[in-house]
Amino acid sequence: MGDSRHEWIEPGAYEVAPGVHRIPLPLPNDGLRAVNVYAIADGDTLTLVDGGWALDEAREQLAAALRQIGAGLGDISRFLVTHAHRDHYTQAVALRREFGSKVLLGEEERHTINALADPGHRPLAKQIELLAECGAKPVRDAVIAARDDGPRGPHFWEEPDEWIGESTDITLADRPLRALATPGHTRGHLVFIDDDAALMFAGDHVLPHITPSIGFEQAPTETPLRDYLASLRLVRALPDMRLLPAHGPATDSVHQRVDELLDHHDSRLDAMAAVVVNGASTAYEAARALTWTHRERSFDELGDPFNQMLAVLETAAHLDVLSLQGKLVKETVEGVVHYSEA
Repeated sequence: MGDSRHEWIEPGAYEVAPGVHRIPLPLPNDGLRAVNVYAIADGDTLTLVDGGWALDEAREQLAAALRQIGAGLGDISRFLVTHAHRDHYTQAVALRREFGSKVLLGEEERHTINALADPGHRPLAKQIELLAECGAKPVRDAVIAARDDGPRGPHFWEEPDEWIGESTDITLADRPLRALATPGHTRGHLVFIDDDAALMFAGDHVLPHITPSIGFEQAPTETPLRDYLASLRLVRALPDMRLLPAHGPATDSVHQRVDELLDHHDSRLDAMAAVVVNGASTAYEAARALTWTHRERSFDELGDPFNQMLAVLETAAHLDVLSLQGKLVKETVEGVVHYSEA
């Protein structure tokens, strides 16, 4: 495929550990390219970690991959979903409707499920509100203009069959799993751990090639980055394991990637403190003064309003952590949050 970094998206079923297959499924118009679901042998059935996006193409690729390992969609007894993002949750609900499989989800995702299930919900409503607080009126206006307020498609924001607590044992026929709460990417994000086999099904908490977005959900906490950094340190304190991420290839060390992510956020905190010292007052002004992605693009080079929105909200999350650390002073003036050197 030319770029070996993207070989992991090739359709199929790939054994990553005895009894565990990684199955990449397509995403529509998404820079992430694909999402991994993991099929785990569970007696005469399968348990899947995550479900993919409810798309005809994703359903067909999942069915084809399962045929490679001698199974079918009806053999999925349950889905253990790491978090309530569309590319992880909606196909699990769609297949539950068809085959009766069970869906399990972290209990702190209840806030987002309730918001998305509300008939009056409008896409990106919370993010548009936060952009106003960030002083990012141009981005806010562009997001509003670009969002699709037309008729909603099939609705898959149903409650799971079971809400999973922050530290819950889950018994499979051939292995025990442990659900561990890792808030940050979303407030109810879970990783699933096989201690005996030293495997971590990491969802979007730890990704091998990219830095996960923070708090991009309909009901975020006040301090998603603080939550995320604490969750990274939580998994860093565990014995090292093989990393089975939702986006990207499996790798041999959770610890190695966590260390890289912590270093990245330390560098971003330093950079954001510096732009405030140099005169940036709002999250929007700070985001415009920074570079983005590993290519170090300018804010304007990010192009579409969605990616600019993510940049502004990530900046705000870092500035809030600096405020909590006492390195910046935070105050709200006429609905806009401003930061200054402490």
